[in-house]
Amino acid sequence: MIVVTGASGALGRLVVEGLLEIVPAARIVAAVREPAKVAHLAARGVQVRRADYGDRASLDAALEGAERVLLVSANVVGQRTALHRNVIDAARRAGVQRLAYTSILHADRSPLRLAGEHVATEEAIRASGLPYTLLRNGWYVENFNGRIAAAAQRGEMVGSAGEGRIAAAARADYAAAAVAVLTLAAPKEVYELAGSTSFTLAELAAEAGRQAGRDVVYQDVPPADFAGLLAGAGVPPPWPELLADADAGAARGGLYDDGKALEALIGRPTRSLAGAVQAALAA
Repeated sequence: MIVVTGASGALGRLVVEGLLEIVPAARIVAAVREPAKVAHLAARGVQVRRADYGDRASLDAALEGAERVLLVSANVVGQRTALHRNVIDAARRAGVQRLAYTSILHADRSPLRLAGEHVATEEAIRASGLPYTLLRNGWYVENFNGRIAAAAQRGEMVGSAGEGRIAAAARADYAAAAVAVLTLAAPKEVYELAGSTSFTLAELAAEAGRQAGRDVVYQDVPPADFAGLLAGAGVPPPWPELLADADAGAARGGLYDDGKALEALIGRPTRSLAGAVQAALAA
């Protein structure tokens, strides 16, 4: 039995859909806080169980009989470590045969502030004694959708990544990697997952302009200024600071990897820069 936590989220939904292509529905558990949100999965034969990362009893019930579990990282920045430990503890009590976790690219040396809670979670997983796989996901190309759309309208893209190269991949690419790990007989303990190719924000801006039929330039600003622009545009805290920090981390190589482990794991190249921009402009 394979349990996917956070199965109603953007990544979790794609993982369940991918599993349904190769695993009988009855062997898949969609663990979610609000089961009504995935009624369509229940209608297809998937087991739907309530699972709240903050509710240990619900986690024990959700993981009962689980052989493999995908722990999709929580979206509550600042509270992730404690919530993840609850899931890890429940997996240990359930005797799970492998626990996979969606971490961050090169977590152990990442310059991004977002890496801290992932590092702590990885340490907790290792300490649990469970067999594990760390899916160290790079940046999602979808993280740039808002900037791409705005750049196409205004003729300018703003950021703080300098000339740092970003090996981003689509959410669907990372979901396919999770499906592969959950169904492989003997997956590795750590995968550094990133896009097949990389780009700078200047190159991203240029591609947005090409597809929009206008000139788009990239303007590099200090991280504090970029955070201020994001806050002024209505991005809620703490994301303006974290996104500006991610750009600054990209300038230092924090979002780059050329190992092509993701491509090898899923058996195809990840979404191209042109494809990412096309999808963003169509959204």
